[in-house]
Amino acid sequence: MRVTVTGASGFIGRHVVRELRKRGAQVIAVSRHPDQPLDSGVTPCARDIKVMDRSTLDRIGKSDVLLHLAWGGLPNYRSAHHLESEMPMHAEFLESCIIGGTDRVVVVGTCFEYGLQSGELDETAPAQPITAYGQAKHSLHRHLLHLRERHEFGLGWFRPFYLYGDGQAATSLYAQLRTAIDSGSPDFDMSHGDQVRDFLPIELAASRIAALALTHADMGTVNLCSGKPTRVIDIVREWLQEWNADIVLNRGVHPVPDYEPFAFWGNARRQNALLEST
Repeated sequence: MRVTVTGASGFIGRHVVRELRKRGAQVIAVSRHPDQPLDSGVTPCARDIKVMDRSTLDRIGKSDVLLHLAWGGLPNYRSAHHLESEMPMHAEFLESCIIGGTDRVVVVGTCFEYGLQSGELDETAPAQPITAYGQAKHSLHRHLLHLRERHEFGLGWFRPFYLYGDGQAATSLYAQLRTAIDSGSPDFDMSHGDQVRDFLPIELAASRIAALALTHADMGTVNLCSGKPTRVIDIVREWLQEWNADIVLNRGVHPVPDYEPFAFWGNARRQNALLEST
């Protein structure tokens, strides 16, 4: 199969491209950063989606799957630009691809579409985003659903929870802790760590994205998650054990973001059922 991946040089994109190649897919990697190294067998496409030319759109339209991972301005989840510029730009790009012949679109949304709802959340829970980022992703999802009333195409919409691993943003908990360990810091400032989240290593997340994108033409909304409620302090200790590292954890220094519920995690049943049928 031929798959076009936008955001191919990003945190998720690099891992997904690798997983697609493992499965024998021909990959066209669209990225604003052509200098980023790509795996062998990957065709680079140095383009910004806001300035796509007709020939590039036609090229994307000939792919079997468009896997849309691109998004700018993260991790500033509250920035108005998500609604004012990102969402309209991505909506226009995806609509142009669909009109140009793309008949299978898979997009990565966010667990922030669920807003402040607590506990175990499945895909039937209503979207109630409170951040600009979550609102923009939900608006893009609705736009694509409306497009299906006029155009025939398969749609997959992933809602990833808390992914972590190599290549993550320097501001993430995982990257900050890794930096503290590598620099020999004696201690590490963090929140109290009792809040409950759903953590998934990026390698496993990328494997699931690739497997489902290649095998399910119209999968709908799917939580990308472990399905396991985990305290932040527990995942931090797990990382330290994995790295055979020791550092004093200064708990309670940083506040917990007020745009996240105290405890929420994904229901993985739908994801797992789809994976079993790949």
